[in-house]
Amino acid sequence: MTHMSLYPLLSSLFALAAVLGLLGFTARLLRMGGMAPRAGGRLQLLGSLALDPRRRLVLVRADRREYLLLTGGANDLLLAELGERAP
Repeated sequence: MTHMSLYPLLSSLFALAAVLGLLGFTARLLRMGGMAPRAGGRLQLLGSLALDPRRRLVLVRADRREYLLLTGGANDLLLAELGERAP
């Protein structure tokens, strides 16, 4: 490769890096300003326990309510609704 054919490639890579950097910076500013959603929204996984190779007990929080689920069998089951908990 000659010096002249390398210049367009390097300038394209620099332009791509600059655009990606500006997008990341803008996203961070939006999060800090409260305009973008934050992680840990309405659904959270609180815990999981493997019962056997197929089935798991899963504790999730949706909004402020906690639920105990049994997953992985023929059907997924809601075992208990634990009510509202403090966040």
